[in-house]
Amino acid sequence: MGKEKLQYDVPDYKKVRVIIDTDAACEADDPFAIAQALLSQKLIVKGIVAEHYNQENSMELSYREILTVLDAMDMQDVPAFKGETGPAPEGAFSAGKTASAFTGDSASEGVRFIIDEALRDDAHPLFVLCQGAITNVAAALAACPEIKSRMTIVWIGTHGFLEAAPTREFNAGNDIASANFVLSSSADIWLIPSTVYSTITLGLAEIQKKIYPCGKIGKHLFENMVQYNMSERAQWTKGESWAIGDNPAPAAVLNPDCGHWQMHEAPLVHEDTSSSFGNGLPEIRIYTDMDSRYVLEDLFAKLTVCYG
Repeated sequence: MGKEKLQYDVPDYKKVRVIIDTDAACEADDPFAIAQALLSQKLIVKGIVAEHYNQENSMELSYREILTVLDAMDMQDVPAFKGETGPAPEGAFSAGKTASAFTGDSASEGVRFIIDEALRDDAHPLFVLCQGAITNVAAALAACPEIKSRMTIVWIGTHGFLEAAPTREFNAGNDIASANFVLSSSADIWLIPSTVYSTITLGLAEIQKKIYPCGKIGKHLFENMVQYNMSERAQWTKGESWAIGDNPAPAAVLNPDCGHWQMHEAPLVHEDTSSSFGNGLPEIRIYTDMDSRYVLEDLFAKLTVCYG
């Protein structure tokens, strides 16, 4: 079961390769974005890489959640990879260092996969959807700088144009060194900041009505959300609603104009995750809004068509 129930396809020349890099077990929104990407005809998902977050053994937990989602979608043939176990150590991006600085011996299998896929000759452009800290991509760029011209990095992270941080932005805050290394790399980056991703909001009742009935994956998405919402880690949430802030990553690749964006100097991220500009960083694409109707209805429709 899966995309074969969609009664349309996309011309091959419009299809793109995708790698999903995700802290899937961190909260409860990453699995929604994984599902949307996997159910999209335009996206050829080559693999999913587990990302760490601010909890012990977090990368392993993300990896297990990726496998749970693939099983619930009956898509066990999609490769999953373990990424770096934590943020970049001090000096990881100094001259002469490579991705081996992250693990002591060698780069993780996830980092090697990103490098290999970026170097592979394929007419379909490669997009890396970063739904968490950007450690794995930073490690890949450090180990093999030539890949920066062979992929587009779509990152859910930073406060974008906000120079004062209203809160600590989670994704950038989990590895500020890697964030600044990637943002200064001159790679093709589409940045979707907190001011945008926080607006893709769902009520729990809407999830129960529209997603819960959609087979094993719908059950998992709803029950996982409800369980997290009642946990101590969800103190920051509003109580009966949720921003599924990772879904703009696949949505932007599906339709780059589903939101407004501008080319602008990349932000420098400070320790409190505030941003500053005028530091001579390269220009990147920064989204300023996103069509939540498109993002959410595309997800609802694909789950309903494919899983009932």
